Amino acid sequence: MKIDMEHLLTMTGGDVDLADEILDIFRNQAEMWGRMLNADTKQNEWADAAHALKGAALSVGAKDFADSCAKVEQKGRGEAIVGRIEAASLLSTLRDELAQTIEACAKASYELSKPGLRRSKDSNS
Repeated sequence: MKIDMEHLLTMTGGDVDLADEILDIFRNQAEMWGRMLNADTKQNEWADAAHALKGAALSVGAKDFADSCAKVEQKGRGEAIVGRIEAASLLSTLRDELAQTIEACAKASYELSKPGLRRSKDSNS
C-alpha cells in the first residue's frame, strides 16, 4: 500500500502542513472504522466501515487501499449473506491492508517533514 504524494499535495493546494493534517485525520478515521472490520460485526456495519475507509483513503491518495475497501463494501452490500468464515478472511485481509496503509501514512508524513517541502512561517510574509 502506498500514498500518492502528488495527489495528496494537489488536493491540499501544495500546503504541506495541511497534507500532514489530512494524514492524521486518516489515521484517526482508520482507528475508528477499523474496529468495525470484524466478523462479529453485522454485515451492513462492516460494509459501512469499508465505505467510510474507502472515502478516507481516496482523500489521502491511497487508491489501492480504497479499491480493496470498495470490494469489501460491495461484498457486504450484496444480497447474499456472507458467512462468518468468509467474512473473517475478507476482513482480516482488509485490516492487514489498513495497517500497511497507516504505515504508508507515517512514511508520507516523514517525507513531508523533509527540508524544502515546508516553507518557513517567516517566508509567508
